[in-house]
Amino acid sequence: MNLHGANDEQSLYFTAPKPDRAYVTAELTSIIDFIRYGASRFSAAGLTFGHSHDNPIDEATHLVLASLHLPPDIPPAYGVGKLTAEERVRVLGLIERRINERLPVAYLVGETWFAGLKFKSDRRALVPRSPVAELIESGFTPWLDGRHVEHALDLCTGSGCIGIAMAEYYPHWHVDIVDISDDALSLARENVAFQHVGDRVDVVRSDLFAGLKGRQYDLIVSNPPYVTEDEYAALPGEYSHEPKLGLTSGDDGLDICLRILDEAADHLSEDGLLIVEVGESEHALNALLPEVPFVWIEFKVGPMGVFALERRDLIEHAGVIRAAAGARRSR
Repeated sequence: MNLHGANDEQSLYFTAPKPDRAYVTAELTSIIDFIRYGASRFSAAGLTFGHSHDNPIDEATHLVLASLHLPPDIPPAYGVGKLTAEERVRVLGLIERRINERLPVAYLVGETWFAGLKFKSDRRALVPRSPVAELIESGFTPWLDGRHVEHALDLCTGSGCIGIAMAEYYPHWHVDIVDISDDALSLARENVAFQHVGDRVDVVRSDLFAGLKGRQYDLIVSNPPYVTEDEYAALPGEYSHEPKLGLTSGDDGLDICLRILDEAADHLSEDGLLIVEVGESEHALNALLPEVPFVWIEFKVGPMGVFALERRDLIEHAGVIRAAAGARRSR
């Protein structure tokens, strides 16, 4: 591959005038035309893909289909379907906003998909994305094999996607979804109603476990903030549209995780299980608490910084966990 030539071509693209919207709208007619055009523009603009998608084609597909109120699994034959003049202008406008404003597609179209379910998405909470979706879809195998689960908790729920998906996949579970952000909880309530799971999902405002006194769970799942301050400062522009409260957690990304580890045992049933996503902070956590037997879960794409831990292990290592968490609180 001639990297020098590719870079020259891309620099020419950036210095060229923006495509004339009227001309482009006349040239593009079908669904697949706009997906191809969007993917090409996204690639040339050097966008970052980290909100549900990892490539420009999937990103453009999401934008085009959602803006046309079509599902992501639409049969390929519909790709030749022609857009109306109004639809062409609207889709082209969204493509330009994705490039110029660096807005995540989920915020542009107001929706995204998680664990096969559609969720409302806007700036009140992070765009739903977590490898925990794979665990939900696979029945948490082997982690819950042989365990009886009646009550589950989604801690730091954001948009509500993890807890709502658990309630949808396991209708005999009762799920509490918890967050400290009023904005996030308002979106989570809308998603509870949207998915019709209000009979088995409670939305609770709480600073981690502070508002859950007396409640116990057979399973606690959390995707808490775990981005370090240095990492946050270096994030691409797409992430600046998301609430910082849902992303950062101290110098090593572990401030919130340590509080969860310190308090979770009191809210787990005797055979309870804790599952937490910490992303790249996995290495810092292993170095900080080498005595704790974290089991790092393997996903289809490999390790993703998600651990499972038994209640009994939390109790056995409560001393070192509490010391580490206490050191953070005293800062």
